[in-house]
Amino acid sequence: MVPQLIWIGLTDSDRLDKGTCSENIVRERYQRIDSSPPTRSSSLNHTDMTLNPNGFWKPDNHLPRIGEKAFSEALRNLSKPIYVLDVNGQIGVAQDGTATIETLDQPAPGCCRLLGWMPPLALESLGDSGFQSDHGLKFSYICGAMANGITSTAMVEAAGRAGMIAFYGAGGRSIQQIESAIDTLQKNLGDIAYGFNLIHSPNDMDLEQKTVDLYLAQGVRLVSASAYLDLTMPLVQYRIHGIHRNNQGKIVCPNRIIAKVSREEVARKFFSPPSQKHLRRLKEQGLITDEQADMALQIPMAQDLTAEADSGGHTDNRPALCLFPTMKALREEMTRQHAYDTPLRVGLAGGIATPESAAAAFAMGAAYILTGSINQSCVEADTSTLVKKMLSEARQADVIMAPAADMFEMGIKVQVLKRGTMFSMRGTKLYDIYRTYDRFEDVPYSQRKLVEETLLRCAFEEEWENTRDFFSRRDPTQVDRAQKDPKHKMALVFRSYLGRTSLWAKSGVPDRAIDYQIWCGPAMGAFNEWVKGSVLEPPQNRKTVTVAMNLLYGAAVISRLNGLKNQGIDLSVAPGMLSPVTDEQISSLSQRDLNRFDD
Repeated sequence: MVPQLIWIGLTDSDRLDKGTCSENIVRERYQRIDSSPPTRSSSLNHTDMTLNPNGFWKPDNHLPRIGEKAFSEALRNLSKPIYVLDVNGQIGVAQDGTATIETLDQPAPGCCRLLGWMPPLALESLGDSGFQSDHGLKFSYICGAMANGITSTAMVEAAGRAGMIAFYGAGGRSIQQIESAIDTLQKNLGDIAYGFNLIHSPNDMDLEQKTVDLYLAQGVRLVSASAYLDLTMPLVQYRIHGIHRNNQGKIVCPNRIIAKVSREEVARKFFSPPSQKHLRRLKEQGLITDEQADMALQIPMAQDLTAEADSGGHTDNRPALCLFPTMKALREEMTRQHAYDTPLRVGLAGGIATPESAAAAFAMGAAYILTGSINQSCVEADTSTLVKKMLSEARQADVIMAPAADMFEMGIKVQVLKRGTMFSMRGTKLYDIYRTYDRFEDVPYSQRKLVEETLLRCAFEEEWENTRDFFSRRDPTQVDRAQKDPKHKMALVFRSYLGRTSLWAKSGVPDRAIDYQIWCGPAMGAFNEWVKGSVLEPPQNRKTVTVAMNLLYGAAVISRLNGLKNQGIDLSVAPGMLSPVTDEQISSLSQRDLNRFDD
């Protein structure tokens, strides 16, 4: 028997009283179609409609439609199947009726040749269902953590209520500010999924430890680990805190990490169990037992890992098309090596800002996608109106690398917005001075004058007093070291300027606009090009969930396009077919409720 594929896209109320069109009515209407000269839309291409039919299609309530508009509307309606048909020499499309896969020379009376078909496509089907289930999500979508709380509690709440997940931008925030954000989210979200960022702090390991202590005390169960070059004691402590076996003997690790990495050697460490070195130290400190250490050797540090390509902020500018397959191959290797009970998963971040890039990520096998730069221009982002305007005007080439405040001495860079700010040039100038001279007093007068009058806007020693006061409270060991090492003193003063530039941008300090440090990748420019002329062009309309749903929705439309193309039906994208639309339109076309999910 030949298998049959049947999708009836109409509800009972939509049908004719007799259930289907009669054969005579169909034949009569087809004759009217035949009365016009056979033509093919310029946007459609099928090599030979008559040689390789897939079967036949029988109408129900609606006859096939012809033309670019008909195909565009059908592709956008994700809740119904698509049947591409030979309608007497013309290519038509239908979304109801009955399709049968069968080899035949001629279709039955009143039927059309079936050239290709695609089933309905739910947005929830994009990505890895296990990722969604494990984290209690509806969509395989993450809003990445943007430091200084730019990924705000409001953004985390909006994403969570829509069935996505966002990570609060804890980097650069004080312990008190992070604790306040935890209180807010625990109160407002309850059991809805959310997470917090845990950023590596090589120059302030005490802060990293205090952050982990806070997360453990407050019951934060999910963190996004970023900027790590190696695993650290606080990170390992967080992961295996509370590890135990359940009643069935299965290892349960309450705290989960989603790692964000761009280097294979770092990803290998996250996909591996904790090292014996770290476990031994934790046992010595009485933080874990021997039994817990043994269990820890059977679990990965991170089950989920985000391959971070060319992104804003900390980045290695890696191309996604090279990075992601490498991480997938590593996942397979580490799964075989360690024989984990749970599957390892790889998501993709960096450059995801359009339906095409989102669709490409899912097509490559991404368990989820993560967005960052584009969320910074959304209304929920905790940054200034001026910054959002600057971001909304950015093009793809308007980004540049600049010294990172938190890893200044190491020469680590971050990707920032170039247009409208001189931060990258000024930051690079400071790093060149630091690298060249051992003390600020050795710097030539003209350069010292530039630093003091233009950047610091005060004498170097005056700025040092402010810097010393800050580190006396934050990390007194830095002050002790600086008093013995003038080069380190210079680095701390320069870091003070670099650190404040991002805060000036967030607060929108008017007379410091030229110094704004705005983390941004080329995705921002791609996003702006995509939304131009649409509802999402004005920054005030860019809601986090609306942006996310448009990316997922557009990716689904492209997936159906590509599915038909693989069957020999090449449909070009009609103008405006992938343009952003409102939440209501997406809900209507996908039959999905964008409010809090209950299933």
